[in-house]
Amino acid sequence: MLQQLQEQLDSVLATLSIFPNRSQFFNYDPVTLSCGELKNSNWTIKRNTSTKTNEECSKDWGTKNESNCFLQDPYPSDSGLYWCDSGAGACSEAVNITVTGGSVILESPVHPLQEGDAVTLRCMDKNTSFIPAEFYKDGLLIRNSSTGIMTILKVSKSDEGFYKCTISGSGESPDSWLSVTAGRPKSFHSPPMYVVLPVVGVCLSLAVVLVVLVLLFCLWRNHKGETDPDVSYTDVTIVPEVQPKSDKAETDSEATFYSTIKPAAS
Repeated sequence: MLQQLQEQLDSVLATLSIFPNRSQFFNYDPVTLSCGELKNSNWTIKRNTSTKTNEECSKDWGTKNESNCFLQDPYPSDSGLYWCDSGAGACSEAVNITVTGGSVILESPVHPLQEGDAVTLRCMDKNTSFIPAEFYKDGLLIRNSSTGIMTILKVSKSDEGFYKCTISGSGESPDSWLSVTAGRPKSFHSPPMYVVLPVVGVCLSLAVVLVVLVLLFCLWRNHKGETDPDVSYTDVTIVPEVQPKSDKAETDSEATFYSTIKPAAS
């Protein structure tokens, strides 16, 4: 039961992290993927590409070290969906990774944003940084930037879509999907992890105590049955109780006895 609780907790906490923190990469740029510090060591990283599905790190691609997986020299064929997998049916959200052989990429968030979050998009040239760039959303030009940087202070659902950028003389980046989820109500405040984790620990401790008490109760029942078996009525002999005669009864009896004896005739 404790193992099942731990697996459920890991499935909630499991998140695929990517270093550098972006979804597009140049050819041969090393990439590190991690599932974080999960208690269950069976978690691994899998992927689906355009040619293969459900490939596991270190068996079909990359090298593994504990919970980290490394792509030392990624190629465009390594583009696809990557996720953390428990091996028992639980998995994290999938992340799209794109490896391009071109000279321009768009640096954008790996995971979905919430409404109201700020986001910064960077257009990166393989050889030069911070140069003028144009940004497109769903194929339409939305901004020109002299630094190659575009910032949205508060994203909304309308900002969701495919983004790309172009640099004059270098080319354009692949499309990158920017996902935006509905924000929480203003009155809602998510409890910090230093509050959540102790609560989870207490719940697990109570579960352990409950299991121990149930086991002790079962052992006590079994022990009682061995040392104090039930009594069978076939083994009992009922002896009727004999009531003692009273002194008065004995006196009357004696008087009656003597009265029956007549003196002999003279």
